Amino acid sequence: MAYVTDADRKCGCFLCPVREAPACDANLVVFKGVEAFVVLNRYPYVSGHVMVAPYRHLASPLDLSESEGREMMSLVRRSMIAIQNVYCPQGFNVGMNVGQAAGAGLKDHIHVHVVPRWNGDTNFVPVIGEVKIIPESLEVTRERLERAFPGQEV
Repeated sequence: MAYVTDADRKCGCFLCPVREAPACDANLVVFKGVEAFVVLNRYPYVSGHVMVAPYRHLASPLDLSESEGREMMSLVRRSMIAIQNVYCPQGFNVGMNVGQAAGAGLKDHIHVHVVPRWNGDTNFVPVIGEVKIIPESLEVTRERLERAFPGQEV
């Protein structure tokens, strides 16, 4: 409901402004690489839900350069390591929706979702009440994951 009623949400791409911005609570950026970055999903399924995106505004993974594709996959891996170290999930959903027909909410700037999962993590609240309960603020999640990135082997 927060997404639907967010009057402050601007039209257009919410990922592109990250290019020039520092990692911080305001933009939810966790880590910035050379050609891609990691950002929290503002409306997460669970705590730790991040997205990995290229800086370039691209509609399809077919448009990625080889180096952008490699860095994105490296950041997916590094995100999983950080999430594993912070939240100890029992599994992950990793994937992207390419194009509106595939369910992409942001159809013109590709991104990979990295979603930690736990056995039995779906409960009646999102199923019956169409509500998500996240046990931790986005600012706390971002700070915890940001601290988990440095020192990782690349």
